[in-house]
Amino acid sequence: MDYINEKLNELNNYLRNRKVAIIGLGISNIPLLEYLHNLGARVTVFDDKEVDDIPKEIMDKVVSYSMEFSFGKNNLDKLNNFDIIFRSPSCMLNKEEIIKEEKRGAIITSEIELLMKICPCKIIGVTGSDGKTTTATLIYSILKKAGYKCFLGGNIGIPLFTRVNEMKPEDIVVLEISSFQLMGMEISPDISVITNISPNHLNVHKSYEEYIDAKKNIFKFQDDKGIVVLNYDNEITRKCANEANGKVIFFSRKEKLEDGIIVDENIIKECKDKLRRHIMQTKDIQIRGSHNYENVCAAIAATSSLVNIETAIEAIKEFKGVEHRIEFIREINGVKWYNDSIGTSPTRTMAGLNSFDERIVLIAGGYDKHLDYAPLAKPILDNVDTLILFGQTAEKIFNAVKDEEEKQNKNIKIYMCDEFNQTVIIANKVAKPGQIVLFSPASAGFDLFKNFEERGNKFKELVNKL
Repeated sequence: MDYINEKLNELNNYLRNRKVAIIGLGISNIPLLEYLHNLGARVTVFDDKEVDDIPKEIMDKVVSYSMEFSFGKNNLDKLNNFDIIFRSPSCMLNKEEIIKEEKRGAIITSEIELLMKICPCKIIGVTGSDGKTTTATLIYSILKKAGYKCFLGGNIGIPLFTRVNEMKPEDIVVLEISSFQLMGMEISPDISVITNISPNHLNVHKSYEEYIDAKKNIFKFQDDKGIVVLNYDNEITRKCANEANGKVIFFSRKEKLEDGIIVDENIIKECKDKLRRHIMQTKDIQIRGSHNYENVCAAIAATSSLVNIETAIEAIKEFKGVEHRIEFIREINGVKWYNDSIGTSPTRTMAGLNSFDERIVLIAGGYDKHLDYAPLAKPILDNVDTLILFGQTAEKIFNAVKDEEEKQNKNIKIYMCDEFNQTVIIANKVAKPGQIVLFSPASAGFDLFKNFEERGNKFKELVNKL
């Protein structure tokens, strides 16, 4: 007998002929247009962009479905008397118009929250300031290797809400979930992972505390059957164990834990009942950098109740990483070029710098998220021969490095660029055989690009033209 998802049927019946708002025409909300149209919902679309800035293929769909729309700076002025509101991750819950509608009785939700509520199968969720995409993709790869039918989505891949009808109780959904998606959420995955927490997105969140609280929602609504995987080396995530309702599994690269998954003397080990079981050597992991050993540990912990360790090892050994994450592009005249466009914060770039034994030509800078660049200065002086800067944060990074140079009585070459293209031209001129050119901006890319993917693709295009 075919499985019938009663929750999905109930939701579909509710949505028919309801007044529905979709706020933000981002990737997570586009599939909703067709889905809601087919159900007969009365949809109005909202977006901060002006109508001329909305991609033509999206606008054509809105018009062909005869949907109402409100675009531009004051688009939410028309957010009145809706039954249900789907917000994009970029639409914060503290907007006055959202609060007003919620008080009036509207249901405020998102594609990913609704997915979690009606999903018939086990969900593994991954969040963190760094490493969540690699960890989520690695978990997905391990589960696929073990023979599970899996769905990968959330902050990566395709929106999964419109694929719920394909899901069966024996399947597994793996979600990468950002702090913006977690804000206001009142449901948690069955298995949750927090890779780490460090200051990020402080240009959007009211405070660091709000950011941390949002991250905690990934496990706060678990019951006693839930599992939460936490980074023991990160003080904030370590303390999250005190708030967990279910089982806690720690992983660590720095401590020899009594229980958990650790990296010890270049070996991944499982610690349990005071015994240490050797799982695999780090030299067999293709993705570079000690931070990626942490991601491997987190993935092993998250899948330990579902997959035998031998299968997990096979999947890990085959895993080549994710695009834009210390991604090798090409070698030119003895110089290897790497794209680490995901380096949108100082901590990400520090991890990138620590991934290489070779000396580095670093290209950094971009959109200012109001982060502190002082901690990045010492790793730059320790690992970088030439620093090439661009974008809004160029001066911040420059000043942090100069302060560190005075402390250490040490100097490196620094170039300031007005245009992104210049950074590649200069790097090609100054890099010497045996060195690495690393593009790891330590900043977001919104000053010049739509997202880090577009930025990374542009960098690869420029390098491949050399």
